[in-house]
Amino acid sequence: MEAQTSPLDDQYLRRCVELAELALEAGDDPFGSVLVDREGVALAEAVNRETTDRDPTAHPELHLAQWAIANLTPDQRASSTVYTSGEHCPMCAAAHAWAGLGRIVAAVSSEQLVGWRASWGLPAGPVRALPAAFVAPAVPVTTPVPAFERQMYALHERAARRGQGG
Repeated sequence: MEAQTSPLDDQYLRRCVELAELALEAGDDPFGSVLVDREGVALAEAVNRETTDRDPTAHPELHLAQWAIANLTPDQRASSTVYTSGEHCPMCAAAHAWAGLGRIVAAVSSEQLVGWRASWGLPAGPVRALPAAFVAPAVPVTTPVPAFERQMYALHERAARRGQGG
């Protein structure tokens, strides 16, 4: 089912794709995320830094959850949106829920990412890919957004060719 998004959603998803490309250019996997308040103002953004930091947990969604806990009230967190280039992994979905963040809007789904990796002959990750809504059932999740699929596919294919892939 195609996700319904607003022009504001699409604006922030475009930024997430840009951030994912920046992460890839830095040698990391192509993921980027933006935390936005209820008025539509970007509060923080992050890129994947797993390779750069030599830390397999250095996901942008986890960084934003930690930033939100340190800088926002519970009400501000609950009314926020996390935009991301790829659907949260189980670790990030759990952190999102524990932080009390609001909705998730992801350009591509974890199911798409798993399918792409398999089609390129890459091994499965160390943690089973689950939909964010399965891990955090109270969090509204919008994914995938077809307008961004081609760009994200190309970025992940480049990462796979470089031997990264996620």
